[in-house]
Amino acid sequence: MYYICKSYYYINKLIKMELNSNIIQINAVTPSEICKSVAQRVKSRRLELNLTQSGLATRAGVNIETYRKFERTGEISLLSLVKLAIALDVTSDFAALFAQKQYQSLDDLLEVEKTKRKRGQKL
Repeated sequence: MYYICKSYYYINKLIKMELNSNIIQINAVTPSEICKSVAQRVKSRRLELNLTQSGLATRAGVNIETYRKFERTGEISLLSLVKLAIALDVTSDFAALFAQKQYQSLDDLLEVEKTKRKRGQKL
């Protein structure tokens, strides 16, 4: 079974650059750290709703051991994560996950449409 954020790819870190007072700060975030952060947010939401691990797993239709492992490690299938989101009423958060870029002007949009690729680049 494939798990979200279980990465065996060449890229080990996602580099996020932020400009802060004319100094570029680089925050390295690993896939594992992102997954654990998501698991922590799910756990916090579960506790806000006063649900037990078992209660949320049952509501979501996810095996209790799968859910416990998720809270511990951050590893879970995408399907199970979506089921948890539905049970916690946070599906709107998925809409922003890979949302389209917002353009500042019509000219920006037209420029992108002219150069839009139909396929990815071969490596």
